[in-house]
Amino acid sequence: MTSSSSTNGPRQTRTLVVLIGAAVLAFAGFIALGTWQVKRLAWKEALIARVQAHVQGEPVAAPGPQQWSGLTVEAHEYRRIAVAGQFDYTHEVLVQATTELGSGFWVLTPLRTEQGFWLYVNRGFVPPELRAPSQLAAFNKPGTQHVVGLLRFTEPGGGFLRHNDPAQGRWYSRDIAAIAQAQGLSSASVAPYFVDAVAQAGDNPNAWPRPGLTVLRFSNNHLVYALTWFALAAMTAGALGYLIVDERRLRRLALERQEHAPHA
Repeated sequence: MTSSSSTNGPRQTRTLVVLIGAAVLAFAGFIALGTWQVKRLAWKEALIARVQAHVQGEPVAAPGPQQWSGLTVEAHEYRRIAVAGQFDYTHEVLVQATTELGSGFWVLTPLRTEQGFWLYVNRGFVPPELRAPSQLAAFNKPGTQHVVGLLRFTEPGGGFLRHNDPAQGRWYSRDIAAIAQAQGLSSASVAPYFVDAVAQAGDNPNAWPRPGLTVLRFSNNHLVYALTWFALAAMTAGALGYLIVDERRLRRLALERQEHAPHA
């Protein structure tokens, strides 16, 4: 402590209680935040491992209506699926997107599967200058198409601070139920998920829409955050310990001065 502490003697009891209380609360808060980050670290590592296992697996058949109620994020998201059917380009929508290629749109097109249900397929990304229907029509493929992609769950509501506007055709998230309703498709026959198409062998790498841009990299800084919070907790504990030791020293010095003070 400072020399003024030794000169002035022990701290007032009220001041000491406030300092110790504040230190204890700060220590408990830092420990809680560090523990939370450890839990987040375990969750993020499990997510990364699960996604890697799913995207590297062999494609499975697209889940049909009998399986929709049992779909879960943990078990099914990012699984590679294969499906065949015919695209209905008249009910296609564009969803605003930002990718490694810049800002533009996802092209979300309903596929009438061979099993009879509708499945929205994110055929890929297009830049703003290719958003016009007449330009997109140049990329349409007639007949039965075979799609391989990643199963993704619906994104209701919209984007950050931006709500979907079905009436104006402005979409900021891939809200399957809202898109299907706006396009006049029966919700009972539309899969509650969509598929992010991936690039396949033989595809033109420069063609539009550009598939395979699904973000599969997840930031994982939770260990650094956890160590930071625990370090702050340790520093707080050290400061509290110093405070207690210093207070005991000041009280001992005060007692010694009293004992050696001349009697009146």
